[in-house]
Amino acid sequence: MEGKEKTHVLVLSFSRLSADPRVHRQIGLLARHFDVTAVGWDAPSVPGVSFRAVAPVNWTRAGKAAAALRLKLGLYERAYWSSAGVRDAGNALARERVDLIVANDIQALPVAVRFRGGARILFDAHEYAPREFEESWKWRFFFARYYDYLCRRYVPLADAATTVCEGIAAEYRSAVGVPMTVIHNSAAYQDLGPSATAGRPIRLVHHGGAIPSRQLETMIETMRHLDDRYTLDFILVPSVPRYLESLKALAAGDARIRFLPPAPMHELPGILNAYDAGIYLLPPNNFNNRYSLPNKFFEFVQARLTIAVGPSPEMAALVRRHDLGVVAEDFTPRSFARAISGLDRERIAAHKARSHAAARELSFENAAAALMQLVERTLSHPCAA
Repeated sequence: MEGKEKTHVLVLSFSRLSADPRVHRQIGLLARHFDVTAVGWDAPSVPGVSFRAVAPVNWTRAGKAAAALRLKLGLYERAYWSSAGVRDAGNALARERVDLIVANDIQALPVAVRFRGGARILFDAHEYAPREFEESWKWRFFFARYYDYLCRRYVPLADAATTVCEGIAAEYRSAVGVPMTVIHNSAAYQDLGPSATAGRPIRLVHHGGAIPSRQLETMIETMRHLDDRYTLDFILVPSVPRYLESLKALAAGDARIRFLPPAPMHELPGILNAYDAGIYLLPPNNFNNRYSLPNKFFEFVQARLTIAVGPSPEMAALVRRHDLGVVAEDFTPRSFARAISGLDRERIAAHKARSHAAARELSFENAAAALMQLVERTLSHPCAA
C-alpha cells in the first residue's frame, strides 16, 4: 500500500532568499516537515528544497515612469501585474501542485491568491506595508495608497496571517480587520556563553543594513558624548552604498569607531559574542521603525550581549522584561549616551547573564513551535477562497 503523499509547501518572497533571515529560517523549518519549493531572487541553499527563480526589480527609466503614472491614476492592479517578477512567480505557481503557499510581504500575496488553486495561504506580512517609508514624501505620493489598496483587497483572502510584533498586529487588525499571529524575528539558539569584559574597553557593536531611514548617524553622534572607555564597531551590509560612505565620512577622525565588513548570517553570533553591548537607537520616523523588533535584537541575545536601545516600545519592553540592558529616555544621542554611560563592567556582566538566561525563550526554536501550530491549523481548514 502506497504511503500518503507528502504535503507540498511553496514559500514565495521577492527577496534574496539566501540573505533574508526571516524567510531563510521559515524555509529551513518547513523543509524539516514538508516538501518545499522556494521562489525568490536566489536559492536559499537549504538541503532538499526546490528553487524557482523570479526576476528582481530592475526598472528602466521608461518602466519607472509608466509605473508611476499607473500608481497616480489609481491603476493599482495594472501596476502590480506589470512586474516581471510577479509574472515569473505566477508561472512558477501555475506549474506546482501546492497544499500551502507562504506569501512573504504584501507584494507576494496577490499572485499567491490568483494562482492558489486549492492551496491554503499563510500570509507573512513582516511589517505594516502602507506606512513602511512614510517619512518620505515621494513614497507617500506614489506608494502609500497602493499598498493600502493591496492590503485591504488581498489580506482578508489569506487563510492565516502573521507579523513580527504586537504593535504591527494591532494596526492590521484595526485597518484591515484581520487577526494576526505574532511570530518574532527570533534568531536560532546558539550554544554560547557570555564573554568576559575585564581588562579592555567596553566594546559596543551595531550590525545590519546601511539604510538611510534608520538614521544610523545618531549612534555615531552618541559616541561624541561618551568617553574613551567605549568603542563602537559597525558591521553593515551596504544596502545603500552612498549612505554607508556618508557614515564613514561622519565618523572619520574618531579612532574609537570602526566599520567592519559584513559577515554571513551563520557567522554573526560568534563574531558578536566578542563584544559587550549591542546597541540600536532607531528614531520613530515611520510606523514600522516605531514598532521595530528586528532580527538584530534577537541576535544580540543569542550572542549573550548587553542590549542598549532607545524607547522603541517593542524592543524596550523585552529589555525591561528580561533585564537585558538599558533603555534611553528619548531618541537623542545625548540621552542614549547617558544610558550607555551607566554600563560599567559589573552591570554588563549582569545583563549578559540575563541574556544567557533568556536565550532559549527568545530563540527561533521557541517561535518555531508557534509557527508550526499555525501551519498545521491552516492546512486542516478549508481554504478562504
